[in-house]
Amino acid sequence: MSKRIVILGAGESGAGAAVLAKAKGFEVFVSDKSSIKPKYKELLDRHAIAWEEGQHTEADILNADEIIKSPGIPDKAPIIQALKRQGTPIISEIEFAGRYTSSKMICITGSNGKTTTTMLTYHILKQAGLDVGLAGNVGNSLALQVAEDPHAVYVIELSSFQLDNMYDFKADIAILLNITPDHLDRYNYEMQNYVDAKLRIVQNQTKADAFIYWKDDPIVARELEKHHPQATCYPFAETHEAGVKGYTENKEVMIEMENGTFTMDQDLLALSGTHNLYNSLAAAIASKLMGIRDEQLRASLSDFAGVEHRLEKVLRIRGVEYINDSKATNVNSCWYALQSMTTPVVLILGGTDKGNDYTEIEALVKQKVHALIFLGVDNTKLHAFFDDKIADIADARSMEEAVNLAYQKANKGDTVLLSPCCASFDLFKSYEDRGEQFKKCVRNL
Repeated sequence: MSKRIVILGAGESGAGAAVLAKAKGFEVFVSDKSSIKPKYKELLDRHAIAWEEGQHTEADILNADEIIKSPGIPDKAPIIQALKRQGTPIISEIEFAGRYTSSKMICITGSNGKTTTTMLTYHILKQAGLDVGLAGNVGNSLALQVAEDPHAVYVIELSSFQLDNMYDFKADIAILLNITPDHLDRYNYEMQNYVDAKLRIVQNQTKADAFIYWKDDPIVARELEKHHPQATCYPFAETHEAGVKGYTENKEVMIEMENGTFTMDQDLLALSGTHNLYNSLAAAIASKLMGIRDEQLRASLSDFAGVEHRLEKVLRIRGVEYINDSKATNVNSCWYALQSMTTPVVLILGGTDKGNDYTEIEALVKQKVHALIFLGVDNTKLHAFFDDKIADIADARSMEEAVNLAYQKANKGDTVLLSPCCASFDLFKSYEDRGEQFKKCVRNL
């Protein structure tokens, strides 16, 4: 009798995992508590895969030999609790896909910068002519690519939720950009649980594999003291320190590898700001490990277009720059955005709070922000923190209202920055929806 695999969640990762499981001859059932998008229904139907939506039928789920869980489903969900009680193995789509491919895996995680670094690394390898796929939190399902459109190399963005259910999967090149508080609501408000999830990116690595990380991140430094990864380490930092492989010196980007040193004028990097320097250093080290030639790497680092909703310039209206940083769903992301601002700022923030501590941005807000607009259903926590620190504060219940308020408050030479610190689910479908609405309202001014 063939093994029964049940997939919970029928989004990009779930639908892709179902196709791969079916291709490998398993009995497959897909269950999604919400409604399934038409394109995923069509994909499942095309492969004759049984599915249900709007419910989890326990009788059809609890008899599984193995569960593949969507990263969006929390462990406290009743169906997950029931499966755990009976000891059913629960894995992620990435873990499952990894069993059926021997392609090279470049895996990227971090509280901030992972999408940019993933897209930049993919861009460099693709421009250099490598057979490369984009997967994980961005791009297409890894499982679906393994089943139907395999590549020699995959660049994979991994969230902590994906790493949670990965056990035997191994990254050939692992990148850990930084660790700051995020998603604590999913980790029992225990920072160490979240840190442990991020560090799973180095599990199963050997000396033959590479681990690229930011040397000056205090949490990463503390954890490496405890864990001593087996992989060959390639730390990067802003300036040259002992043992660092990627850094800047005299406005030059330097990447020191065994077979020589890559150099490039820092001003030629397509991405600006300190955080983007780190993203560029990490991507450059990974690219050199993949054998990308210097001139190819220089070209790609200088012509990369950036990521939508991440410090994305929208328009300049009457001398005021409007910037969409809707992807800043945690406080540290907003800190990076504010740090890169060189003008006075009108800041739009707020949304679904994930256990945020705003002290991290307090100094930058006092220094650079002259007006705050809180965009959320419940702004109590924001008012409690900022009311005695910034004189000009307003509340908005819609993006249109927020943008109109910002337009009134901004002076010539200012920047209006949407960098919310929070998840978007109180007023918007997603951070993308929030960013699109911002851009639309700005264009309508």
